[in-house]
Amino acid sequence: MKKSYLLFFSVAFAFCAQAQQLYMPRNLQEAYNKGTRSMDGNPGPKYWQNHGIYDITVTAMPPDRTISGSETITYFNNSPDTINHPVIKLILNIHKPGAARLRDASPDYLAPGVNITKFTVNGQPETWRQPVGHSTWQSFTMPKPLLPHDSVKLAFNWNYEISLESGREGMLDSTSYFLAYFYPRVAVFDDYYGWDRMDFNDALEFYNDFNDYTLRVNVPKNYIVWATGTLLNPNVLQPAYKDRLEKSMATDEVVHIATKEDLAAKNITVQNDTNTWVWAASNITDVACALSDHYNWDASSVVVDDRDHRRASVQAAFLDHANDFHHMVEFGRHSLDWLSHNWPGVPYPFPKTTIVQGFADMEYPMMVNDNTTPNLDFSRLVVEHEIAHSWFPFYMGINETKYGFMDEGWATTFELLIGRADVGEEKADNLYKQFRVNGWINDPSAEEDLPIVTPGNAMNGVGLGNNEYGKPSLGYLAMKDLLGDGLFRKCLHEYISRWHGKHPTPWDFFYTFNDESGEDLNWFWSNWYFSNYYIDLAVEKVTKSATGYNVAIKNIGGYASPVDVVATYTDGSTETFHQTPAIWKKNQKQTSVNIPGKKKIAQVELKGGIWMDADESNNIWKQ
Repeated sequence: MKKSYLLFFSVAFAFCAQAQQLYMPRNLQEAYNKGTRSMDGNPGPKYWQNHGIYDITVTAMPPDRTISGSETITYFNNSPDTINHPVIKLILNIHKPGAARLRDASPDYLAPGVNITKFTVNGQPETWRQPVGHSTWQSFTMPKPLLPHDSVKLAFNWNYEISLESGREGMLDSTSYFLAYFYPRVAVFDDYYGWDRMDFNDALEFYNDFNDYTLRVNVPKNYIVWATGTLLNPNVLQPAYKDRLEKSMATDEVVHIATKEDLAAKNITVQNDTNTWVWAASNITDVACALSDHYNWDASSVVVDDRDHRRASVQAAFLDHANDFHHMVEFGRHSLDWLSHNWPGVPYPFPKTTIVQGFADMEYPMMVNDNTTPNLDFSRLVVEHEIAHSWFPFYMGINETKYGFMDEGWATTFELLIGRADVGEEKADNLYKQFRVNGWINDPSAEEDLPIVTPGNAMNGVGLGNNEYGKPSLGYLAMKDLLGDGLFRKCLHEYISRWHGKHPTPWDFFYTFNDESGEDLNWFWSNWYFSNYYIDLAVEKVTKSATGYNVAIKNIGGYASPVDVVATYTDGSTETFHQTPAIWKKNQKQTSVNIPGKKKIAQVELKGGIWMDADESNNIWKQ
């Protein structure tokens, strides 16, 4: 018995010693030392995260631009720490003149921000101190410390003026609104950074806890509301429309719940002056909603889980003249079906998704806000990308502000893979190269080559964009090529299984793949995610060998990329020898590839495909 324990601990120690080869920030080292995270990629035995129960009521009365709300938050402190100064996020303060943002702001974007009119703690009134300057967060002092494993009830009344210009949220038109990030929320308090005190800058995205929500939306009669979660009171609709909605939940056919003609009749909802739509969602990171009195409403559903034949609802809300949106439910059905059954190959984890015609091309839990375009293929690509975010970050609880490559990189990867199924490999790959790779690989500036793992809040511009989208996606796809589809899928599913509903960091991802694959992949992670490398391979020389030819390849850029070695023989025939990133494991600067056979070679060319080469002039050798 003692021998077994000694063997176990020696193996575990050896593995951990390997895993520690990756650079790790000091705050994360402390989390691993405390046991909240494990070097094998699992949540540690002392892992914890906090949780809230939100009961929100929001009132919107278009064309009035004032949005008012009230909420109670029951906040549970599952941490081992006593909380004295909670942090509240007020994201819509980004609209205040003078707020620090990474995007231009037109006069129509600007608005006064969030106005807190009432604040209580455990039922007792407290004075709310408005944020200093134009911050999108504010801390307050608890009247009584919140002890570990205790809870507190916070209540807010607030209002804000909806922005005329719709970005991620705001007015879609004079009487159609998209409400997102509209309520005060408790910031994430985690095991490695503590309180999330990062300001929202309208470029970097979000970091939220998994909470339970009840959302009540008060609107005028004949306004339809679409929101995150399950509609608890479908009786807010007149019987005919309620029946259409119910029918859509159990069919593959597209049901036109409310058409342009239906909307013109102004008898969609019960005819109270004000109607309250009630929604609920559990263990989810955020809620959003849209409302209109003239948006068409289509819906259908699709089987996303073959084990229990569970269906997910797919809905679309749009202006009648938006041609692509008349196809949007079918695009959404296809997305949920393909993504659930192929890549990532995990059944869609939510009961529905709603695609709203707006301007943001932006994802929210169970919601998408997309622009309309005349190109059906492009409209489908965009909605596929946004729906792919359902797994990353919404199922995985990713800190997008610091590590956006953990969600945007995956959505970009799935965008390519589903695109190949939609339009064919050549067309999808060409679009991916044009849209995701070309700008980075052909720009030699220093900002382009910052390590992918660099926290997003330390970057902006092209460095930030490429580090979140194209570069990490190429890295994931290179790992897929290295491991093969079967093992890659096994590792990805294990990562999702371990960390859904939690807050993974990049190291949790890297170590899970190491653990599940049974391989020390740190050489690859270090090469792709911790270096300032790029892709540039060159043929150094081609020499005759006893079994054929030996092709010496130099890795000028440094990235461990897959490559096709294409031999053209003197008889005009060609042969392709695919090389996975494994050729760079022992030596990341140079390697050699053997081309077997007795035919005489006239030319050797290196082709990277989607792994585009920065300098193709040295990719060809000729006899």
